Amino acid sequence: MFACMKRVFLFCCAVLSMVLVSCGNQKKGDGETLYSGNIKIAVDESFKPIIEEELQVYRALTPEANVTPIYCSEVEAINLLLKDSVRLVIANRRLTEKEVASFHARKFFPQSIRMAVSGIALITNLENTDSVLTVGQFRNILTGKITEWRDLYPQSKRGKMQVVFDNPNSGLIHYAIDSICEGEKLASTLTALKSNEEVIRYVSQTPDALGVIGANWIGNDSDTTRLSFNKSVRVMGVSNSGHATVANSFKPYQAYLALKQYPLTHDVFILVNDPKNGLPTGLMTFLTGDRGQRIILKSGLVPATQPVRLVNVKDEF
Repeated sequence: MFACMKRVFLFCCAVLSMVLVSCGNQKKGDGETLYSGNIKIAVDESFKPIIEEELQVYRALTPEANVTPIYCSEVEAINLLLKDSVRLVIANRRLTEKEVASFHARKFFPQSIRMAVSGIALITNLENTDSVLTVGQFRNILTGKITEWRDLYPQSKRGKMQVVFDNPNSGLIHYAIDSICEGEKLASTLTALKSNEEVIRYVSQTPDALGVIGANWIGNDSDTTRLSFNKSVRVMGVSNSGHATVANSFKPYQAYLALKQYPLTHDVFILVNDPKNGLPTGLMTFLTGDRGQRIILKSGLVPATQPVRLVNVKDEF
């Protein structure tokens, strides 16, 4: 009897050891939680400055969470999400019905969550004193109906426009096609570089250039109030009226983005496909929570889930 009980005891100990080893291995290989683990996220390159600030704070608050950002074009970022190579993306748009259907076919149920309000900024060389244009004129520039600076300003001394975007697959180009050109094809003369930084550098060195970049790239890093812009380029004012004047044109200041007075305003989205409610969900909660939204506010963009205190600004055209 004693020998039988001993065998049962040893057997139970062996089973318990196997379970503990199995659990230990599972934790080591798949130990992701809301606040710990290792993930990659894909981010439209135009949001690199704000996401770098967000991750710096997030890492300090959650030291067991290792988040590696992949900065790329919006097309590449969403393709990574569709392939399940990443489970969180920062982009200029929601998932399309076709993309959502692709996830549903695989029993996944992704979310598109508003994170911030941003915009696209139009920049010119400091030598170019022409500082305002209408949305209609910008549309004609994008579609090739306006190609010379004097087509906008008869007295202009500038020559042929050199319009440059950040990336051929960026969210800014998709926004321009869908919201500005309303589906009309972009002109073949437009140029795309590799990043917003390259656009700023190119415009600062090219008197005839017109750069199209993300609004969070134009801030003056030395101005903590975010009430001034990058001193190496000129930021243009944009008007919704038929004729642009200094009085009816707006620049992408935070207040004008919040009030939607700046015409080239758009939402920023977190696209997340996280069926296990792991670290991507934890990061999304941080980005849309109080701390994450305060960082957005300080960056010069408009938080989507927190109230904003607006400050009057004085444009200098």
